[in-house]
Formats: sequence, C-alpha cells, structure tokens
Amino acid sequence: MSLTAALSNHAIAKVAALAVLSSAVVLATGCQTKRATSEVVVAPLGIPGGQVGYNGAVIVDNSAGIISAANNLQAVVYFAFDSSEITSESASVLSQHASLLNSNPAASVLIAGHTDERGSREYNMALGERRAQAVSSYLAAQGVNPANINVISYGEERPAVNGTTEEAYAQNRRAELSY
Repeated sequence: MSLTAALSNHAIAKVAALAVLSSAVVLATGCQTKRATSEVVVAPLGIPGGQVGYNGAVIVDNSAGIISAANNLQAVVYFAFDSSEITSESASVLSQHASLLNSNPAASVLIAGHTDERGSREYNMALGERRAQAVSSYLAAQGVNPANINVISYGEERPAVNGTTEEAYAQNRRAELSY
C-alpha cells in the first residue's frame, strides 16, 4: 500500500469517527424531554388563600395594616372565555382595591393573570398577561399610581381548580390581587 493510500484511509477513518461522535451528540441533546410545566420564581408574600410566599424575590412588601385591610376585600376577579374585558362585577371589586391603594400611596399590589387549560401554553401566557394588564389599567384609571402595580402571568400553570368542566374552567379564568 502506498503512502497516499494509507493517509487517505486514515483520513476516512477520522471522518467516520467524527460523524459517529457528532451523531451521538445530536441524538443525546435533541431527544431531551420537554418539561410539563415551568416555574416562575416570583411568588409574593400574601397570596390570597394563605399560601406562604417564596423566600427569594418579593415584589410587594406592604405593612401589616395594608395586608389586613386587603384581606377584607375579594382578591379575585373573573373573566369570560378568551376575554380580558373587565365586567361590571369585576369593576365593583376593583374599585374597592383602587380605594385602598389610593388611600395608602406607598402600598403596592401584584396582579397575577391566569387562564384555563384550553389553548397552547404560549397563548395562555399571553392571555393571562392581557387579563392582568386589564386589571392594572382599570386601577390606574381609578388614580392608582402605575408604579405601585406589578403584573405577572401564570397562564394555565397554576389552576385554582383542577378539572375539565365548565365550572372548573370558569374558576381558572381569573386575575388575583396580592398585597
């Protein structure tokens, strides 16, 4: 065998080994499974329902008096299917929150938008954002300082009720106000 043929066989062997190695890398990284849910690491203190807050980042940090006053208010407003429109019932609830926030200019609120499970994850995240923004806009129109309003969307990730009935869906189409 000539030197040229030996070098050619060696080069072919290197290319073949490289192709096998790169195929293994593609298969190993391309076949990872998608996580079923994602977790947002922002969970404020004082979430309605008495849940304990995340020990890391706190978006709202109000006095005990503000939190106590807020606990006397309905903390959830509901939306129609595929809608971010504020209903007259929701407007009544939000007017009470606006009054609390306007009488306590240092108080902040977190508005978390939620959806039912119908629709893609991306669509539901956007719809949850629109719902939270609609509540934020309503409060700002009532004189609440926009700098004191924080908005987050959980989409379908944190259902209030599990199930696929219309009643369960209706409970999950909401925005929650936390102090």
